[in-house]
Amino acid sequence: MSHAIEQIIKERLKKLAAFRKAGVEPYPAAARRSHLAKAIRLGQRGIFVAGRIRGLRVQGGVMFLDVVDESGRIQAVVTKDNLKNYQLWRNNLDIGDFVEVAGRAIKTKAGQLSIEVKSLKLLVKSLRPLPDQWSGLEDIETRLRQRYLDILMSAETKALFERKAVFWDTCRAFLKKSGFLEVEMPALEAVPGGADAEPFITHHNALDTDFYLRISLELPLKKMLVAGYEKVFEIGRIFRNEGIDKEHLQDYTQCEFYWAYADYNDLMKFAEKMYKEIIRKTTGGLTTVYEGKKINWAKKWPRVDYYQVFKKHVGLDLRLATKEDLYNKAKTLNPKPHTLNPIPYTLNPKPYTPYPKPYTPYPKPYTLNPNMGRGRLIDLLYKRLVRQHLVQPVFLVDPPADIEPLAKRSPKDPSRVERFQIVAAGTELAKGFSEANDPKDQRARFEEQMKLRAAGDKEAQRLDEDFLEALEYGMPPAAGFGLSERLFAILMNRPVRETIIFPLMRPKN
Repeated sequence: MSHAIEQIIKERLKKLAAFRKAGVEPYPAAARRSHLAKAIRLGQRGIFVAGRIRGLRVQGGVMFLDVVDESGRIQAVVTKDNLKNYQLWRNNLDIGDFVEVAGRAIKTKAGQLSIEVKSLKLLVKSLRPLPDQWSGLEDIETRLRQRYLDILMSAETKALFERKAVFWDTCRAFLKKSGFLEVEMPALEAVPGGADAEPFITHHNALDTDFYLRISLELPLKKMLVAGYEKVFEIGRIFRNEGIDKEHLQDYTQCEFYWAYADYNDLMKFAEKMYKEIIRKTTGGLTTVYEGKKINWAKKWPRVDYYQVFKKHVGLDLRLATKEDLYNKAKTLNPKPHTLNPIPYTLNPKPYTPYPKPYTPYPKPYTLNPNMGRGRLIDLLYKRLVRQHLVQPVFLVDPPADIEPLAKRSPKDPSRVERFQIVAAGTELAKGFSEANDPKDQRARFEEQMKLRAAGDKEAQRLDEDFLEALEYGMPPAAGFGLSERLFAILMNRPVRETIIFPLMRPKN
């Protein structure tokens, strides 16, 4: 804590004591509110407004308070003639305090709609000064760590999270309108599954057993199809113990839905329609900008063959490429750590220049392991050499079975799976596939994943006997889809960590 702030706190503690000495309770339990600031009209009487003081000016025997609530701002005019103990209030109120003002709506000589205060009540005495109105919180780490102040001081940040609420509300409404049932699955699992990711582990004291925070919503939701539900979804938190970069976090929100008697072709039509509705309602249109590139979501999204685009940008034919070929190509990449350039706000850049400092470097570059599976090598090459070329929205379809052990094999080519990814702005924004439901084939693919884990791949999927048992009872043909808040980050033209209200941060000490 700086010396200046320490002095301010000392002064405010003295003011707090002065209020208490005068019989004013600085933290009362109740407040009265009859109107929001934006609802006040000239001539109204008996108005009660509650909010935070964001401006305070004294001119002679008159004190002007700018009182702000969720709806907006209203000026309160306090005079020594109308208020008992005027001097006490004048000497001890500060910007940042919460107050209740009561009186009638008037216009000042300057023509400003105001409340002529007849009574004043202290609701909260603020002990710390708010950040400077114009410079705000300039350090990015401070902005993220004290997001409550970032929201308080920045209209842009506040608008961002209001848009995010629209994003998820639209997603939920679209699925419910389409007949999907919203369910809630456990966050703790005995076997983490449904994705290639390293989980967080915890110990359940009552059961004396280790459990994992879920890395996906997939497997429990597919059990709901076995149970007889035909359309189910969940919007919930996901936890993955992986690195932080502009696309990844350890703790984030994801939506997954599963649809019986549908396949990935049905999903692509449905997902495109859903995405366009979400984007339109979140941004107001179907054109956005990400890192200087204009993204047109309105056009029909083409289907791009995974093998063809991989061969074009990597130079290897996946029908013929061996694991050794892929490994040798990966060795030529020599990835280096780099920093994430800050992305400015686009809603209203003034008076702030948000996030002027760069992020800390990305996690360490990918370390090649001779025991890496073929699927992991393909995915590495794709992420380093292919996806940045896919700027406009496309469906990237029919990848090798090696990279998606839960997707149904293609009847035309069993070495490939019926999966698509929505790719735009050079990154994956969702994936969906026809679900594997042959318990024998699913077991064999899980066993291949376990061999990879034994060879050192911590993100390879685990064999889940409980899920396999459920499949043996019979899961109908189905398709599943998952999207995360990465899409929202792309729409807002910023790294995903900046779109989280309270991202997980390393403790200060």
